[in-house]
Amino acid sequence: MQITKFLAYLLFSSFILISCSDDDDNNPLSNALQADNQRPLGSSANALLSSNTFTSLTIEMVSVQGFEPTTTAVNAFKQFLEERLFKPDGITINQRSVPSSNTAPFSIEEISEIENNTRSLFNVGDEITVYVYFADGSREDDTNVQVTLGTAYRNTSMVIYEGTLRQLSTRPNSPLLSTIETATLNHEFSHLLGLVNIGTPLQSDHEDQDANGHCNVQSCLMEAAIEFGSGMMGLGDMVPELDAQCIADLQANGGR
Repeated sequence: MQITKFLAYLLFSSFILISCSDDDDNNPLSNALQADNQRPLGSSANALLSSNTFTSLTIEMVSVQGFEPTTTAVNAFKQFLEERLFKPDGITINQRSVPSSNTAPFSIEEISEIENNTRSLFNVGDEITVYVYFADGSREDDTNVQVTLGTAYRNTSMVIYEGTLRQLSTRPNSPLLSTIETATLNHEFSHLLGLVNIGTPLQSDHEDQDANGHCNVQSCLMEAAIEFGSGMMGLGDMVPELDAQCIADLQANGGR
């Protein structure tokens, strides 16, 4: 039977902690630098939002060759960050490509190991860094009716399942690929910022009790599910935005 309507869930995993590789274990300085970027999801929310500790942000965007994000999505993602974060010394996105790991579909443990092997930037001085991996495949537990678009899995780490996003964008009436990429990037990064109630305290009761870590306000960026079919949440190619309650949470924790 043809599937004309389906849900794409933006899931996250919160307490995945993977030890450093053998090479890093032999380098105390490298090991110490990496430790600050291997903490639980949401634990760096204030550090990302405010300028109290870090005055600049660098995004290390690592893509499998041939699965790089669109320029439109990268630019929109940076604009989203500039609107929400206090980083007076600027936000930089560094992009590079790497060969495929040939391990798709992925478990989150496999994604963590890929990060261990490909991440090169860590927090230094007043600069905080975030690692974003664009994978050439899907998450291992995807089904025909439910797929994962991205996962935030450490305090400064997230993966975008670009292979899945590209498949979704080819379905009838689906939004543009750049729209799906932007929505996924913004949603997963908002988990790094502690939304919803995973590091950034609630200022009002808006957490979805059926989907922890997500917002119960309809059409908010942090809803647990984004519906594709007749358009993203009925908004066509418009990217969902954070609702007022999510923004209030971020502002109370040091953000704009």
